[in-house]
This record gives sequence, C-alpha cells and structure tokens, in this order.
Amino acid sequence: MKIVIAEKPSVARELAKVFGATTKKNGYIEGKGYSFTWAFGHLLQLAPPQEYGFIGWRRQHLPMLPKKFKLAIRKIKTKEGFVDDPAVKKQLDIIRQLFDEATEIIVATDAGREGELIFRYIYYYLKCKKPFKRLWISSQTDEAIKEGFRNLKPGTDYDTLFNSAHCRSESDWLVGMNATQALSISAGARSVLSLGRVQTPTLAMICSRYLEIKNFVPQTYYQLSIQLDQQGQIFKAISVNSFDKKEEAEALFEKIEDLKSGFPNGGHILDVEAKPRKEPPPLLHDLSSLQQEANKKKGFTADQTLSLLQNLYESKLVSYPRTGSRYIGDDIFAGIPDLIRKVSDHPDFGKQADFLQTVSLNKRSVNAKKVTDHHAILPTGENAYGLSADKQAIYDMVVGRMLEAFHQECVKEVTKITVESGSLFTANGTVIRSAGWRSVWNDNEEEKKDEDNPSLPKVKKGELLPIIEKQLLEKQTKPKAMYNEASLLKALETSGKEIEDEELRYAMKDTGLGTPATRASIIETLITREYIIREKRNLVPTSKGLAVYDVVKDQKIAQAELTGQWEKRLEEIRTGASVTDFKSEITDYTRTITNELLAAGATLLDKMSPKTESVKAG
Repeated sequence: MKIVIAEKPSVARELAKVFGATTKKNGYIEGKGYSFTWAFGHLLQLAPPQEYGFIGWRRQHLPMLPKKFKLAIRKIKTKEGFVDDPAVKKQLDIIRQLFDEATEIIVATDAGREGELIFRYIYYYLKCKKPFKRLWISSQTDEAIKEGFRNLKPGTDYDTLFNSAHCRSESDWLVGMNATQALSISAGARSVLSLGRVQTPTLAMICSRYLEIKNFVPQTYYQLSIQLDQQGQIFKAISVNSFDKKEEAEALFEKIEDLKSGFPNGGHILDVEAKPRKEPPPLLHDLSSLQQEANKKKGFTADQTLSLLQNLYESKLVSYPRTGSRYIGDDIFAGIPDLIRKVSDHPDFGKQADFLQTVSLNKRSVNAKKVTDHHAILPTGENAYGLSADKQAIYDMVVGRMLEAFHQECVKEVTKITVESGSLFTANGTVIRSAGWRSVWNDNEEEKKDEDNPSLPKVKKGELLPIIEKQLLEKQTKPKAMYNEASLLKALETSGKEIEDEELRYAMKDTGLGTPATRASIIETLITREYIIREKRNLVPTSKGLAVYDVVKDQKIAQAELTGQWEKRLEEIRTGASVTDFKSEITDYTRTITNELLAAGATLLDKMSPKTESVKAG
C-alpha cells in the first residue's frame, strides 16, 4: 500500500479524488492501492523548557540551551492546564499504523519550508526509517497533481530544505523562550512579556515610526506660486527654492511681474523639456506584493489575504500562494497565452486579454534563475464561478496582475517648463501617450501627483507669458505616514530600508524580516500580545508595546537588519550552507540577548501602566 500524507484533510480529499480513492476510514481515505492521510498543520513542536528540566521561570536556568531538542505533541489548554491534544495523539497513531504498513511513503504536505518541517517532525517522532518520495507541485489542478505523481522526487533531495526549516524552528525557540523569560523575570511582571527573533524587530519598527511621528515638530516654510496664461490655457508654476524666512519670500514675491504691472512684463520661458518616458509593467505577484495590493485597494489584512488566497489555491483556481518569487521560467511562460485566452470573457479584463493575444508578450517577469521553490502567483485557467465578493477581489488581483505583467510598456511624455520672474519657477506635467499595462486597471493615479497641471500647453523657449495671479504659499513639513499593513509588509521585505524600486526590493528579499509566508502571522502575533492595535488601517503600538520597545530598542533583539541577516542565512542553508555554523552563531546570540535583557528588564515596570502586577522571580 502506498501512503500519501498531506498537510490537511481538505488537500488529502482532493488528492484521493484525483486517484478515484473513495473508501473513507478513520483518519484516512483508501482506494486504488493508495491510502491518503493527513496532519492538521503542525501536529508536533519542539518540546517546552520543562521537558529539559527547566521547571518554572528562574533566572538561574537562563540561558536555556538544550544539547538536543525533543519533539512534543501539540498542546491544548484545559482546566487542568496544558495537555497533549487528544485529536493529535489519535491522528499520530493512525499515521504510525499506515507508515508501518507502507510499501511507499509519499510526502504531499505543502511544497515549502514549513510543509517539509511538518512531515519531517512526524517522520522522526514516529522513528520511521522507510525511504519516502516527495510530491512537489505549484498547483492543485487535477493535471498538475497527476503530473506531480508521475515525477515524484527522492525525499533526500529536500534534506537541505528541512535543515533550513529545522534551524528556523530551533532558533525561534532559543531566542523566543530565553528572551521572553529574561525580560519577564527581570521586569517582575506577572503577565508574559513575549519577545521573538522576528516579532520584536517588527515591533521596534512600528514603535520607532509611531514615536517619530508623535515627536515630529512641523517646520514652516514658504514657496511662491504663479499662474501663467498661454492663449487662454492657464497653468501653474512653483518656485524652485523654498524659504525658511517669510521676509525673504515676501521680498521675491514683490519682484514677480504680474499682469497688474502691465504686459509685456511677466514670466520669461527659460527652458522647455519634453521627454518620453517608458514605464515597464510590474512584476507578477508573490504573496507579499499581493497582500500589499489587497490592503491598499480593499483594506484586507495580510492574514485575510493569505486565507482567501489559500482557499482559492485549494479550489484549484490559483497557483501555490506562499511563494516568495515574482518570476516564472520559460516552461510556465509557454502556457501564459492559453491562460490569457481563458480570461477573455472576464467582465473587467476581457478587452485587455483580447488585445494581448494580438501582440508579443512582455517577458520582464520571465527569469528561471530568479524562481525559488515556487514561481509567481498565477491563475490556473480553471473556471472561477460563484466566488464570494472577497475571494473574487483577490482572484481578480491575480488575473489583473498577470495581464499587467505581460502587457506593453506605458509610454508617457513628461514636460518641465522653467520660468523666470524675479525668481525661478517650474511647472511639471505628464501626458500618457500609450497607456500600455496601465489600461488593465485604468490605473493612472501615479500621473495625478501634480494635480495643479493635469496637462501643460505648448510653449516655446524665449516666450514671455502674462502672469495672471501670484501667491505666497505658507507650508509645513510633514512627518512620515504611520505604518499600515501594506507599508509594513514592504518595509519587512528589506529590514526597514525604504526602497521604492520593486526589483531592488525583490533582490533584498533574502535579508528581510520573516518570509512572505510568515509576515501575516507576525502582525497577528503582535496584536494577540497586545503590543499593537489596528486603528482604522494603521498599525499603532499600545502603551504595553511602547514600554517593551523602550527597554529593548538598543538591544540586539530589536535590530531589524541584524535579524534579517538570519533569514538570509536560513536561505543559504536551504542551498547547502553549514548548519553547524548557524547554530553556533544563534547560541552565542541567545547568550548575548539573554544577558542584555536580564540587565535591562528591571526598568520595564516603571514604564508600563500602574495596573501591571509584580511577580516573584526565582
């Protein structure tokens, strides 16, 4: 009997259906020489501190550095405290029995780092020694599943992927357990003050931005504005320089030769630059970029978007969702024309799909070298019908981005007019000559940045135009915007560095905080810990979050860039780098942050609300 183990029951049912296996048993489905069983996500986890003899939260136990980590059954909370989940124990017994009977084990957990970890933890916990093969697919369509089963990979091909996942799991335990206990003990707080390898630098980014805005002092400055008339078409120009002192601005304001002073005095056209600019289409979506778009357009949280996308994946409508790649290889590109043809009847995108069938497709998103475990998110071509409004919105973002990515460049004409009238002024305007990819969503918002001049008249160098109005503008500097989920996800990609260029940002993804698959859970964890709240669409720290940040902000655990380097190391382990070196560094790091927090935490209670209760620390 061939045993197939999936990550969750719904996936096992779909796999069984493809093979015509219909006999339902307790914890698995059987038929056609196969048994399809499942986990419920993470059935097993690294054992808690007490299983290594670290009973109670005591200063003398820190840092806790187990010589060898143990696996433990997932716990649930009861009146008697935390106990092994009986449903997990039951399913593990079923899997053990099936593995004992297996002639072949096929791993069908999600094809990624965490999916590999889920299976391997079960495999090692059950002390199974049988070889296994790996199903590696990027789509749940029947054809993709059948093709995957025809091309099963040796399980050993994914040993380095497991090594990366296992190192991630152990490093999170070491840093999270030790840092949390060190801070909680030294602060004398009754409630748990949770810290983590990724969640704490993320909290630091949110708190730092919040305090920067709170402490921001606006600075007043002045600019001059003129309105010029070119044969009845009015346009505005703004002074090149801004002025800190009003008196300086007023002196130049008086020199502006407006219409009242009598034509031909006015604005002298010193220069006219009209340059065509080509804007390439955006890259295909990975999970992070899709979460950002969904937050901007619909206000969806990162977690909501992942949940909706996962549902679409399991409904066979989109490819693997937890991808960190925004590219596809030539093999996938070969099927893009057919995918485009299949959305010709889409009510919003049909015309653009028809157009793309008449031109050469843009290949900016085609680069096999930049495809990691999975390619970018694409529709599968399966018929989508009866979707809820939220699922339809996410599905449309996937389809729309596919059409944008393979569309033509957007061609603009960017005009800059330089005017002299007692001072230098410039007028800027942009005209779209060929919308290209922007026609998919009719997205011309970027062109509305300068709303004063939706279009500029034709003028020539050397012309003298009447100035019909002049203004002295009083302005104030503005702080950066609060983080919302879209801007935070973008910042997490580059460990807080503000990089607008999407390709450069993508190139830095391996040094970001967390992974596309985990960033949503990081945000939800911070909310659960009561460190941050959602205020409209913004992410705002609580007094508790700010108090914790104030204590840890100068410690290593709060340094986004340093923590981002661990993600890069984990990715390198996936491609064969040393596990021993990484573990040694994490152990040293754990010792350092534990000592830092034991020393720093004593000041925390003073910073938190008076309601915080103290607790005795052993």
